Amino acid sequence: MDLQDALRRIISVADYQLGKNVGRNLFPENVKIVRSKRTGRIRYVYLNGIRLATLRPTDGLFSLSIAGAKRIVENVDSAKCLVTVQDDVSKFIAEGGDVFAKHVAKADSDIRPKDEVIVVSEGGGVLAVGRAVLSGDEMEAFRSGVAVKVRRGCMEES
Repeated sequence: MDLQDALRRIISVADYQLGKNVGRNLFPENVKIVRSKRTGRIRYVYLNGIRLATLRPTDGLFSLSIAGAKRIVENVDSAKCLVTVQDDVSKFIAEGGDVFAKHVAKADSDIRPKDEVIVVSEGGGVLAVGRAVLSGDEMEAFRSGVAVKVRRGCMEES
């Protein structure tokens, strides 16, 4: 598989997973694709030395880094993976705390449990990346329980 095929593949996976037109904006032409030494499969995607995403071998979908999440939020209007939380819990979530349903201000209705999501403040700033525990509709309806298991907060990343 040459570089163009690999680029086409990661763009289509991103479009499928995160929303229409996300792939092109997340992965420009000059990304560096790192493959697994053992299997030869695509593993990491870097831009200017900064990791944007990791392609999980278990399900073939992406785990985003904070840098990748910021690129999506800044460049894409149609992303279907955003969870907006109330500003009073922003610091806690940015430090890596999980998102509770009662703090969700808005969530995309396309979100399903186990989906990769980007947690943003009411002002639109990226706070964290993680995995949805509830669907988007449930996040808005429920008043208790964990809505998003945060993998990394923006204050944790050096």
